[in-house]
Amino acid sequence: MLRRLQPATALAFVFITASPLGHALGSASASARASAAAAAPVVSSSSFFQLLQVVLALAFVLALIFGAAWLMRRFSLVPGGVNNRLRVVSGVMVGPKERVVIVEMDDTWLVVGVTPQNVSLLHTRPRPADAPLVQPVAAPFAGKLAELMKKRRAP
Repeated sequence: MLRRLQPATALAFVFITASPLGHALGSASASARASAAAAAPVVSSSSFFQLLQVVLALAFVLALIFGAAWLMRRFSLVPGGVNNRLRVVSGVMVGPKERVVIVEMDDTWLVVGVTPQNVSLLHTRPRPADAPLVQPVAAPFAGKLAELMKKRRAP
Protein backbone atom coordinates (compact mmCIF):
# COMPACT_ATOMS: atom_id res chain seq x y z
CA MET A 1 0.00 0.00 0.00
CA LEU A 2 1.41 3.38 -1.05
CA ARG A 3 1.16 6.34 1.24
CA ARG A 4 1.64 9.94 0.36
CA LEU A 5 4.08 12.01 2.39
CA GLN A 6 2.90 15.10 4.17
CA PRO A 7 4.35 18.24 2.64
CA ALA A 8 6.40 18.98 5.78
CA THR A 9 7.78 15.43 5.85
CA ALA A 10 8.67 15.57 2.16
CA LEU A 11 10.36 18.95 2.62
CA ALA A 12 12.39 17.63 5.58
CA PHE A 13 13.34 14.58 3.51
CA VAL A 14 14.68 16.81 0.70
CA PHE A 15 16.69 19.00 3.09
CA ILE A 16 18.21 16.06 4.97
CA THR A 17 19.31 14.25 1.81
CA ALA A 18 20.68 17.42 0.21
CA SER A 19 22.65 18.59 3.25
CA PRO A 20 26.21 17.43 4.03
CA LEU A 21 24.97 16.06 7.34
CA GLY A 22 22.49 13.89 5.45
CA HIS A 23 25.28 12.39 3.35
CA ALA A 24 27.31 11.70 6.50
CA LEU A 25 24.46 9.87 8.16
CA GLY A 26 24.18 7.56 5.15
CA SER A 27 22.17 4.41 5.62
CA ALA A 28 21.16 5.13 9.24
CA SER A 29 19.18 8.15 8.11
CA ALA A 30 17.66 6.16 5.26
CA SER A 31 16.01 3.73 7.69
CA ALA A 32 14.84 6.66 9.85
CA ARG A 33 13.35 8.30 6.76
CA ALA A 34 11.59 5.09 5.77
CA SER A 35 10.03 4.67 9.23
CA ALA A 36 8.97 8.35 9.28
CA ALA A 37 7.37 7.96 5.86
CA ALA A 38 5.53 4.81 7.00
CA ALA A 39 4.24 6.53 10.15
CA ALA A 40 3.00 9.62 8.31
CA PRO A 41 -0.78 9.67 7.94
CA VAL A 42 -2.39 9.87 4.56
CA VAL A 43 -3.47 13.39 3.66
CA SER A 44 -6.51 13.45 1.44
CA SER A 45 -7.78 16.75 0.18
CA SER A 46 -11.12 16.41 -1.46
CA SER A 47 -12.07 18.97 -4.03
CA PHE A 48 -15.71 18.49 -3.03
CA PHE A 49 -15.05 19.79 0.48
CA GLN A 50 -13.02 22.70 -0.86
CA LEU A 51 -15.88 23.59 -3.24
CA LEU A 52 -18.37 23.26 -0.40
CA GLN A 53 -16.28 25.58 1.76
CA VAL A 54 -16.14 28.21 -1.00
CA VAL A 55 -19.90 27.98 -1.64
CA LEU A 56 -20.69 28.30 2.08
CA ALA A 57 -18.39 31.32 2.40
CA LEU A 58 -20.06 32.95 -0.61
CA ALA A 59 -23.52 32.24 0.82
CA PHE A 60 -22.46 33.79 4.13
CA VAL A 61 -21.21 36.97 2.44
CA LEU A 62 -24.38 37.28 0.35
CA ALA A 63 -26.53 36.77 3.47
CA LEU A 64 -24.62 39.58 5.20
CA ILE A 65 -25.21 41.91 2.25
CA PHE A 66 -28.94 41.14 2.04
CA GLY A 67 -29.28 41.38 5.83
CA ALA A 68 -27.62 44.80 5.89
CA ALA A 69 -29.87 46.02 3.04
CA TRP A 70 -32.96 44.75 4.86
CA LEU A 71 -31.94 46.49 8.09
CA MET A 72 -31.30 49.75 6.28
CA ARG A 73 -34.72 49.62 4.64
CA ARG A 74 -36.47 48.48 7.82
CA PHE A 75 -35.08 51.27 9.98
CA SER A 76 -35.08 54.00 7.28
CA LEU A 77 -31.31 54.34 7.25
CA VAL A 78 -31.18 54.86 3.48
CA PRO A 79 -30.20 58.48 2.91
CA GLY A 80 -32.58 60.48 0.73
CA GLY A 81 -31.60 62.70 -2.14
CA VAL A 82 -30.42 66.24 -1.55
CA ASN A 83 -33.40 67.91 -3.25
CA ASN A 84 -36.21 65.74 -1.86
CA ARG A 85 -39.46 67.56 -1.20
CA LEU A 86 -40.64 64.82 1.15
CA ARG A 87 -39.02 63.99 4.46
CA VAL A 88 -40.03 61.67 7.27
CA VAL A 89 -40.01 63.76 10.44
CA SER A 90 -40.99 61.11 12.94
CA GLY A 91 -42.65 57.75 13.27
CA VAL A 92 -43.89 55.43 15.95
CA MET A 93 -44.91 51.77 15.92
CA VAL A 94 -48.50 51.32 17.17
CA GLY A 95 -48.72 47.60 16.43
CA PRO A 96 -46.63 44.75 15.08
CA LYS A 97 -46.98 46.03 11.51
CA GLU A 98 -48.69 49.39 11.96
CA ARG A 99 -47.02 52.79 12.19
CA VAL A 100 -48.02 56.40 12.51
CA VAL A 101 -45.62 58.62 10.58
CA ILE A 102 -45.25 62.38 10.25
CA VAL A 103 -44.16 63.34 6.74
CA GLU A 104 -43.06 66.86 5.83
CA MET A 105 -43.89 68.16 2.37
CA ASP A 106 -42.74 71.73 1.76
CA ASP A 107 -44.23 73.57 4.80
CA THR A 108 -46.96 71.05 5.57
CA TRP A 109 -46.86 68.09 7.94
CA LEU A 110 -48.93 65.06 7.05
CA VAL A 111 -49.80 62.55 9.78
CA VAL A 112 -50.10 59.21 8.03
CA GLY A 113 -51.15 55.77 9.24
CA VAL A 114 -49.20 52.97 7.57
CA THR A 115 -50.30 49.32 7.54
CA PRO A 116 -49.26 46.43 5.31
CA GLN A 117 -52.43 46.90 3.23
CA ASN A 118 -52.66 50.68 2.85
CA VAL A 119 -51.53 54.17 3.80
CA SER A 120 -54.13 56.55 5.24
CA LEU A 121 -53.94 60.30 5.77
CA LEU A 122 -54.94 60.93 9.38
CA HIS A 123 -54.30 64.67 9.76
CA THR A 124 -52.79 67.65 7.95
CA ARG A 125 -51.27 70.67 9.65
CA PRO A 126 -48.81 73.46 8.85
CA ARG A 127 -45.23 73.01 9.91
CA PRO A 128 -44.77 74.31 13.48
CA ALA A 129 -42.64 77.41 13.86
CA ASP A 130 -40.58 75.84 16.65
CA ALA A 131 -39.71 72.71 14.63
CA PRO A 132 -36.00 72.48 13.85
CA LEU A 133 -35.14 73.28 10.28
CA VAL A 134 -33.21 70.44 8.73
CA GLN A 135 -30.88 71.40 5.92
CA PRO A 136 -30.05 68.65 3.46
CA VAL A 137 -26.44 67.70 3.99
CA ALA A 138 -24.33 66.53 1.10
CA ALA A 139 -22.51 63.31 1.64
CA PRO A 140 -18.97 63.81 3.01
CA PHE A 141 -17.51 61.80 0.15
CA ALA A 142 -19.18 64.01 -2.47
CA GLY A 143 -17.84 67.17 -0.80
CA LYS A 144 -14.30 65.81 -0.59
CA LEU A 145 -14.41 64.62 -4.19
CA ALA A 146 -15.57 68.05 -5.40
CA GLU A 147 -12.81 69.70 -3.34
CA LEU A 148 -10.14 67.42 -4.82
CA MET A 149 -11.42 68.05 -8.35
CA LYS A 150 -11.22 71.83 -7.80
CA LYS A 151 -7.63 71.51 -6.55
CA ARG A 152 -6.69 69.43 -9.55
CA ARG A 153 -8.16 71.92 -12.04
CA ALA A 154 -6.61 74.97 -10.43
CA PRO A 155 -2.80 75.18 -10.72
